[in-house]
Amino acid sequence: MIGPTTGSPVGVTLALHDLGGDPTGTPILFCHATGFCAPVWGPVARLLADHRCWALDFRCHGRSSRPTDDDLSWSGTADDVLAAIDRLELVRPFGAGHSMGGAALLLAEQRRPGTFAGLWCFEPIVIPHEPEGSVPDANPLAEGAARRREVFPSFDAARANFASKPPMSAFDAAALDGYIEGGFEQLEDGTVRLRCRAADESRFYRMGATAAADEHLAEVACPVTVVRGRVEPGPALLAPAVAATVADGRLLEDPGVGHFGPMEDPTGTARSIRDAIGDP
Repeated sequence: MIGPTTGSPVGVTLALHDLGGDPTGTPILFCHATGFCAPVWGPVARLLADHRCWALDFRCHGRSSRPTDDDLSWSGTADDVLAAIDRLELVRPFGAGHSMGGAALLLAEQRRPGTFAGLWCFEPIVIPHEPEGSVPDANPLAEGAARRREVFPSFDAARANFASKPPMSAFDAAALDGYIEGGFEQLEDGTVRLRCRAADESRFYRMGATAAADEHLAEVACPVTVVRGRVEPGPALLAPAVAATVADGRLLEDPGVGHFGPMEDPTGTARSIRDAIGDP
């Protein structure tokens, strides 16, 4: 891990993760989903070692801090992406994002056109937005996150808990390890606690509808590959409209995985990203 950086205008201290790779290769910035953290991308990055791979922990996630103004709107995730790019001095990197991370990349490209050479977004959360500043009613994801168990006796106990039930029971073992190692902190009594606290995760879910990522989506000019897993209620249903609205978009189907496809199948994910970059 490198950093932190304080590039965000609201005083967020961001943790930036060096995932390795060839310094002469295309730089890739990986962006995680709500409730996750940068190290879940480790297995994918290791399969893209001929590229230069970086990832960030969004505000309130992993080792990044809470914003000083308590702003958990998704527009802030675009601030985080752009701050990471500036801190790392990346020039037209390729962006790979999952869920909220995909939306953050699209928002960042809308805010600063030409930032990315291209984007790969797995089921980005781009939905018709509610007025800026509003707080939508709680939704099932938000309600579930608010009840999430935060503390476990040990890292091993947390790992065993998540590995025993969906959706994480379908995760690649190394991706699950990345979530445990990057997403938990050890407390003084030896127990471990989620770094992304349940109340904050819940708020992120509720604020998704205010992101306005759809408002200028047609202005995104860089190539955008939108990938979705099994067609089922939820984010998979949003993917076709995103691919159809951006200026240079394509939709790919991967029915062998669900919404957490990048953690379920790192090999297939790396292959898809490589194709989107245009590797021979």
